[in-house]
Amino acid sequence: MGKTTLIARAATLLTVLILVGCGGQKPKFRGTELNPPRTAPDFVLTDQYGQPFRLSDQQGKVVLLFFGYTHCPDVCPTTLARWKQIYDALGEDADRVRFVFITVDPERDTPERLQQHLAVFNPKFIGLTGSPDQLAPIYQAYYVYQEKVQESQSAAGYLMSHTSATFLIDPEGRWRLNYGFGTPPEDIVHDIQVLLGK
Repeated sequence: MGKTTLIARAATLLTVLILVGCGGQKPKFRGTELNPPRTAPDFVLTDQYGQPFRLSDQQGKVVLLFFGYTHCPDVCPTTLARWKQIYDALGEDADRVRFVFITVDPERDTPERLQQHLAVFNPKFIGLTGSPDQLAPIYQAYYVYQEKVQESQSAAGYLMSHTSATFLIDPEGRWRLNYGFGTPPEDIVHDIQVLLGK
């Protein structure tokens, strides 16, 4: 075998090793990974049935977390409709996932209002509210932006400008992935199934 051939083969092998060693393989998840994952900031809020909900009690489940409000005209209902698709696609595994909607509009989003609104999409979705003082540190912990915007044209009187991402917390209670608004439901289903060992 000639020297030129040996050099060419060595160069090819080195290229393959570099590609494998530097992420030549497909990424495990389709969402944006937190690297390293961090312990999800814990909180206690009131659900749509007036019961306390503690995030740390959900260990062993995958948690999808979204901050929105029931008078939202676009992003929030679209996200909830996609959650319904995710829930349906998971089949029996949906029982191992918690879909958690935290209000950015506690002034209007009472437990009763949350219950009515979420039932339109799936009554198993969890709606959470609390006082502004309870909610403020949670917004801060998850880097959630929320601001009241007066709208004279809106029948609601005002809208809320807010972060539109969905956060995923893994069964060990670690904040693991983020999804931008518009992420295809099948991508989130894929990542949940990976975390559930499917």
